[in-house]
Amino acid sequence: MGTGEETSAVVMATAKSETEDLSTMLGMTVSQIVQAVGGFEGDTAAMVRASVRTAERVFATLDTCDDVIDEASATGREAAGRLRELLASESAADVATELEKLEAVAAHVRRTGESRRLMNRVLGREDQDTPMAGAGRLTMGTLPARPSFFGENDSAEDLFAIAMDREQQKPRLKHVHAQRIDHVATHLVAVVTQAAATGFADERAASESLDEARLAFDLWQTCLAERDQDLV
Repeated sequence: MGTGEETSAVVMATAKSETEDLSTMLGMTVSQIVQAVGGFEGDTAAMVRASVRTAERVFATLDTCDDVIDEASATGREAAGRLRELLASESAADVATELEKLEAVAAHVRRTGESRRLMNRVLGREDQDTPMAGAGRLTMGTLPARPSFFGENDSAEDLFAIAMDREQQKPRLKHVHAQRIDHVATHLVAVVTQAAATGFADERAASESLDEARLAFDLWQTCLAERDQDLV
């Protein structure tokens, strides 16, 4: 065998070894790798090497996207913990700031979405992820009922009696309002935790979750205002 043929054989053997190593790492057959990245006009060794380089670039891009998702998930979990504390301390402005930060995180993940879809399409992995269930909706009607002491036709004497009764009922009022506020706060944290579990990678579910978190925040503020009104 001549020197040129020996060199070609070495190149082929090296390329074959690299491709098989990559195949083992990716859980794909050599033919699947070549098919995924397309053909190559030229000798077989060049085609294999080009396929390997392309597959490596694809997976490097996916690794970068996965890193973004992992970081977003960690950020979301940390934010859920902070929100739990901020809601307990009734720090409305800080809660709003945390929600704004989460929306920025979700937008960053969303910008990697097209790259992830394209790379997965190259590898024949479309629709591999199971869609996450959307966030459940919480409304004022689903909360414990707010006590009402006044009727439409109450007279002045009735109102005086009601005022006295209301003062006596303040402990119960405090308990009911605390329940309502805690219910909404728990829901808000659960919604954020659910979105963070997948790193906001499911764009539809992430958008629904953050929208629901905003609505829950508004509802929480309404509950605080009603409590303050009833307990003056």
